[in-house]
Amino acid sequence: MSRFDFTPYRRSTIGFDRLFDLLEASTRQQQSDNYPPFNLEKTSEDHYRITLAVAGFKSDEIDITAQQNLLLVSGRKGEDNDNQRGSFLHLGIANRSFERRFELADFVRVEAANLADGLLTIDLVREVPEAMKPKKIAVTTGTPTGPAIEHKAA
Repeated sequence: MSRFDFTPYRRSTIGFDRLFDLLEASTRQQQSDNYPPFNLEKTSEDHYRITLAVAGFKSDEIDITAQQNLLLVSGRKGEDNDNQRGSFLHLGIANRSFERRFELADFVRVEAANLADGLLTIDLVREVPEAMKPKKIAVTTGTPTGPAIEHKAA
């Protein structure tokens, strides 16, 4: 798969650096390992859920870190499992360490995380501040009530 070069667009646009960084990070992530598999779900207007298949991991082996616009989920297996590997005839369940990064939009925060039945669910909520929300402006008829603009004669 070839990579798309955003350099010409970076030179001719102002203020879109974050967008191009996200696009480039997305193409890098698609080329990397796809473990563990995950689902992204929109549960309501401002609520989202990430579900990762982390069979074999315990809650103390999983670390979730939320930074500004980045969610990092990593798993590290304990050393005690290496001693049991000799008794397996087939080892098909992946027990390797992992790290998944998710880019978050502005005003998205982690609400909760739960591990059950080998699935890690992370609930996210988008909370846009009241000052940033769009406001409906009423349109009135008649003469304007604001200051009048005077026209000077030449």
